[in-house]
Amino acid sequence: MDANQLIALWNHADCKVVDVRRTTIGAGESIYGYRVPSSLFLISVRGEAEAHVGGEVHRMQRVTVLHAGKGAVLDIVAGSAGLDYYSVYYKAVISAAISSELAASLEEGRPHDRSYSVAPDNPAALHRIAGDMFRDWGKRQPLARLRVRTLLYQFAHELLQQMSEHGQRSAKRDLASRVAAIIHEHYADTITLESLSESLNYSVPHLSSYFKLRTGLSPIDYLIKVRIEKAAALLRETDASLKEIAAGVGYQDPGYLGRLFKKYKGVSPISFREAHAEEKKRADRPAITMGSSIAPSDPFPYTDSDDNDYQYQSGGEGDIMFKQGKPMLASALLFSLMLLLSACGSNGAATETAASQPGPSETPAASAEPQTKKIQTVNGEVEIPAHPQRIVAGEYLGSLIALGITPVGTSDHHIKNPYFQEYLKDVENIGDGNGNAEKILAMKPDLIIMDDFYPEVNEQLAKIAPTVVIPYASLKTVHEEVAYFGELLGEKEKADAWLADYDSRIASAKARVLKAVPADSTFSVIEFNQKELMAVGTDYGKGGQPIYNGFGFKPPAAVAAEMADPGWAAFSAEVLPKYAGDYIVLTSDSKTLDDIKADPIWGSLPAVKNNRVFLWTSARSGYWDPIAILSQTEELADWLISL
Repeated sequence: MDANQLIALWNHADCKVVDVRRTTIGAGESIYGYRVPSSLFLISVRGEAEAHVGGEVHRMQRVTVLHAGKGAVLDIVAGSAGLDYYSVYYKAVISAAISSELAASLEEGRPHDRSYSVAPDNPAALHRIAGDMFRDWGKRQPLARLRVRTLLYQFAHELLQQMSEHGQRSAKRDLASRVAAIIHEHYADTITLESLSESLNYSVPHLSSYFKLRTGLSPIDYLIKVRIEKAAALLRETDASLKEIAAGVGYQDPGYLGRLFKKYKGVSPISFREAHAEEKKRADRPAITMGSSIAPSDPFPYTDSDDNDYQYQSGGEGDIMFKQGKPMLASALLFSLMLLLSACGSNGAATETAASQPGPSETPAASAEPQTKKIQTVNGEVEIPAHPQRIVAGEYLGSLIALGITPVGTSDHHIKNPYFQEYLKDVENIGDGNGNAEKILAMKPDLIIMDDFYPEVNEQLAKIAPTVVIPYASLKTVHEEVAYFGELLGEKEKADAWLADYDSRIASAKARVLKAVPADSTFSVIEFNQKELMAVGTDYGKGGQPIYNGFGFKPPAAVAAEMADPGWAAFSAEVLPKYAGDYIVLTSDSKTLDDIKADPIWGSLPAVKNNRVFLWTSARSGYWDPIAILSQTEELADWLISL
């Protein structure tokens, strides 16, 4: 199904929810010949099944969205684990005011009556909306029903956004990004580690440890930081009371919010509001804004909709908004006086200025190398220095180090990165996550580089210096990331040279390893976190990139599919032999090799008996920036060669 056509359709659709249900089909059970009474979204949340709609077969597993039209015949055959799913029935009426192109597509068949299925990249968002619809539908209250109708549009928006983005990303959205997205969308609701774990189908220990390695914060600390930034925005932009703000960001006790705010911002909410009110007064003074207030602004449209163009036609509201009165005359007189004074003071400099002008054969100054350049970011076009001198890098520090660039400030979790220690002797700590705006302001940066985890902070940073926001995990490989920053910072030659050296060192490490270890040997990359075991693939750190990408080894055949998709597997110690390869790279912050050997299950593994276990802590295995990956590859190569 074409996503663009569906987007156009939903923009002209008036929808009514008919029913919302949650259904469980037991293992091996089936539903045959069910004629769908209205348009239907079916969202699987657990188990697996095959769904047949009009001769088309759709595979339902994990979170899958199936759409079927009114009158379609639906068959569902559950797998060995059964199937748990939500059903959202709705009716849609298309507005008469549609384009001829959309009308033509409707003649081919109503899109709301067509069948299609989507395996979303971010299933948690859709699962959450479907769950909210089901709970509110059961309340049978007018206001709750209104929310269900609103949630249907939200569900359609989220689904269509993921459909339109599908194929633009070569991998599923990173787990940490998905946690952050849930927190940003539901920061005012009750969020716990358990609720996040249930939404994302990850265990609490794995989700928490992975998120902290990625951001330097636990999910709950990240939630607090997001809430504080939301509260700060409300303090700056509204006259809402602290009690109202607390309720708006998820706290019932305004006193508790006040204490948290002072801890994170260094001042009380009242002092913060007063300071920003004073800043706004200074910004609004004519002496500061005179340059932009001398001449009237060009009239602008009320909206981009043709239906509202009367708002800025002659004699309409626009004329009232832009009429010029006495203040405009005063500005014109002031401007004339400034020109007169400028002319009087310029005589002495006239000869020097004329002498400095280039002659016919000279190159004009305009041909010199530009001092700035414009780049496209997720937040629009940004003008940045061609050769920035004072960079604050909240993220992507590994690529800057690869280019020989030392920032003036970086995030706390980068300061702790053991692979960066020799490069960060004079680098200031900007704080957790994307840092503290006040600290960054004091550093006087000319360029700021961040990811998209803290949009509220990034909005403030953009007022300090040009800010380049690069979505996390959008740069997939070491080559892609280093090359990108080489172009961005005008250091393409250095990027090419570093990548050539990187390739050479990786190839050398691989060649040395394959002389010592048979190429068909199986490897397991495992994390031992509290009571949970987690096998990981190439995208989750812990040594997966060097083992599977760098050296080209494979996991045990029985778990190869899991390591490819979803790229990890949580399991109990009882099935450890299934996941254990000839060699094991193990991350544990609590176990020693002696502990491993003494354990009855671990001690029985061939890899343990043959001393083919490499043990390190998350402080070293949890990073996967370009510098860390190179260092880890050579570290693991030295271990394998020494066996």
